[in-house]
Amino acid sequence: MKPFALDHRASTETALQALAQGATAIAGGTNLVDLMKLQITTPERLVSLKHAALGEIAQDGDGLTIGALVTNADCAADMRVREHWPLLAKAILAGASPQLRNRATTGGNLCQRTRCGYFYDTSQACNKRDPGSGCAARNGFNRIHAVLGTSDACIATYPGDMAVAMLALDAVVLTEGPAGPREIPMAQFHLKPGDNPSRDNVLEAGELIVAVRLPAPTGGVQIYRKVRDRASYAFALVSVAVDLTMEEGRIARCAVAFGSLGTVPWRDQQMEQVLIGETPSPVLFARAADVLLKDAQGFGENDFKIPLAARALAATLNDATRTGKA
Repeated sequence: MKPFALDHRASTETALQALAQGATAIAGGTNLVDLMKLQITTPERLVSLKHAALGEIAQDGDGLTIGALVTNADCAADMRVREHWPLLAKAILAGASPQLRNRATTGGNLCQRTRCGYFYDTSQACNKRDPGSGCAARNGFNRIHAVLGTSDACIATYPGDMAVAMLALDAVVLTEGPAGPREIPMAQFHLKPGDNPSRDNVLEAGELIVAVRLPAPTGGVQIYRKVRDRASYAFALVSVAVDLTMEEGRIARCAVAFGSLGTVPWRDQQMEQVLIGETPSPVLFARAADVLLKDAQGFGENDFKIPLAARALAATLNDATRTGKA
C-alpha cells in the first residue's frame, strides 16, 4: 500500500471541503482498503467520515431516510425497515458476512466497485482500471460477468445486493457537493460502461452521498432471491428483487430488479408491463423473461446466466404471486 495522509474531519461540511480539495472519502473501508492494498486505487489523502452526522435512520413523511453512514447491519436490523421495506433487509442479509455488514455503510455499499478478477489483477488489461488497455474478461474466464448492459470496453458486473433492492423500491440517493444538493433516483445512479467504464456512477468530483430516501411502503409482497455457488458469503450469479401486489387474482403492480446480471443493478420496466394486469402462469413468466433477456449476450463461460435468470425470475414471481393472492 502506498503512503497516504488520513484526515479526520469533524462534520459533513468540513469533509466536503476536503473532498473539494481532492481528498478521497473513506467510511467503513470494506472495499476501498482492498483496492488500496492492491494499488488499484492510490489516494494521497483520505478523509474519514466517521465524525459526520450521517448515521441516523429517520422517518421522512411516509418514507424513510437512511444516512450514508448507517451500517448494513443496523439498516437490516431496523424494525421499520424489516416491517415496511423487508426487501431491503433481506437483500442486505444475503450479502457478505456479519463482520463486513457491521462495517459496510449505506453510501459506501452503493459505491463499491466490480469484483471482476481482471480488474483486481493489475497485470491484466482492464478498461475500468486502466482506460484504453482493453478488456481481458471478454475472451477470458468470465463466468461471473454481465450479460446485459455490456460494451466492447467492459463486461464487468455490478456485484452488490443492497442497491438491487433499493432499485426495486424506487429509492432516491441524496448527495451534497460543490454544485449543491442533488436527488438522484436509484435507476439513474449507476452508469453502464459504454466507452468509459472507469466511471461507475454519476457522482461528480467532490460530491458525497449523505443519505438514501425510501418512498412510502407499497404494502406488497417483497421477495429477494439470490442464486449463488454457496449459501453464504458469495456474490450472486443472479439475484432477483420483487415487490408485487395482487388484486382479484391478477398482478396489479410489480417492480422487479436484478443483480449480477447486468453491468449495473438492472430493472426493465417493459418487462414489468408484460406482467401487470395479467393472471400469473408459467407462460406469462416465460414471456416476461423473453422481454428481459432479448438483448442478453453471453461471452462463453457466463452463457448459463441467461437461462438461469429466466428460471430465477419465474421461481421468484411464482412465490410472490402465490403469497400475495387477493
